[in-house]
Amino acid sequence: MLDALIDTLQLFPRGLVYVGLAVIILGIARVVQGVATPYSVREQLNTKDNVALALAVSGYYLGTIIIVLGAIYQPLRLIEDGGIGIDLQFGWDVLEVFITSLVGIAILNIARIVVDKLILYKFSTEKEIIEDQNVGTGAVEFGVYIAVSLIIAASITGAGGGPATSFAFLGLGLLVLIVFTLLYNLTTSFDIHEEIERDNVAVGVALGANIIAIGIVAFKAVFGDFVGWTEGLIAFAVFAIIGFIVLFVVRMLFNYVLHPSADVPHELAVDQNLGFAFLQGSVVISVSLILFFAI
Repeated sequence: MLDALIDTLQLFPRGLVYVGLAVIILGIARVVQGVATPYSVREQLNTKDNVALALAVSGYYLGTIIIVLGAIYQPLRLIEDGGIGIDLQFGWDVLEVFITSLVGIAILNIARIVVDKLILYKFSTEKEIIEDQNVGTGAVEFGVYIAVSLIIAASITGAGGGPATSFAFLGLGLLVLIVFTLLYNLTTSFDIHEEIERDNVAVGVALGANIIAIGIVAFKAVFGDFVGWTEGLIAFAVFAIIGFIVLFVVRMLFNYVLHPSADVPHELAVDQNLGFAFLQGSVVISVSLILFFAI
C-alpha cells in the first residue's frame, strides 16, 4: 500500500505538467476557433445567450481534450519510468504532445466544416446556430465535434506507420461518420434535415448521440498499432461493418422492444419529445462503448 502511494506521488509532478499543458492547449483552441469563425463567439455567448452555440462550443472543448489525450497516450509509457525529476526526454515528450495536439486542433476545425457540409447538407449550420439559435443543430454540432475528435485521437495513437497512415485512417474514419449519418436518415421515417431546420431539438439530440456512438465505433476501427495496409484495412472494415449493423439493430430494438407502447419516431418527429431523444441516445452510446471493450 505504501509502495503504491510512493509510486503515485512520484508520478504526480509529471502528471501536473500534462494537466497544465492541456489547459494551455484549450486556451489556444479557443483562440483558433475565434479566428476561424466569422462571428464573435464571446458576443454570442455573453450577450445573446446563444444556447445552440454553447452546445457546439462545449463539444469543441471536449473534443480538444480528447485529442490531447490521444497525443498523450504514446508518451504516457515514459511517465512510468520517471521519478520526481524532469529529464530532457520528458521535455521532448511534452513538446511532442503540444505540437501533435495543435495539429489535431487544426484538423478538427477543418474536418468539422467538411463533415457539416456532408451531414446537414440541406441548410447552413452556421445560419441555424447563429441567426436562428437552433438548439437541435447545436446538438448535432456537439456530436460531430466529439466524433471527429475521437477519430483524430485514434489516428495519432499506436506504433508503426507515419503521417501518411494517420491521414489515411483519419479519412476512412470520417467517411464512416458520413456514410452512417446518410444511412441513419434513410432508415428513419422522417427527414432529419426538415425536422432539425424547423427547430426540432429532439431529432437533433438523437442524431448527435448516434453520431457520437458511431464515432466511438470509428475510434475502435482506427485505433491500434499499424502492422500493414492489408491487415489494417481489413480490421477497419470489420469493425465499421459490425458497428453499422449493431447500432441499427439497437435502434430498432429501442423503438420496438424497449418501448413497444410508444411510437418512437412519432415521439421524436411529431411530439418533439426530448425525453425519448435522451433515452435513445444513452442506449446507442452505451452499446457502442460495450462494443469498443468487447471486441
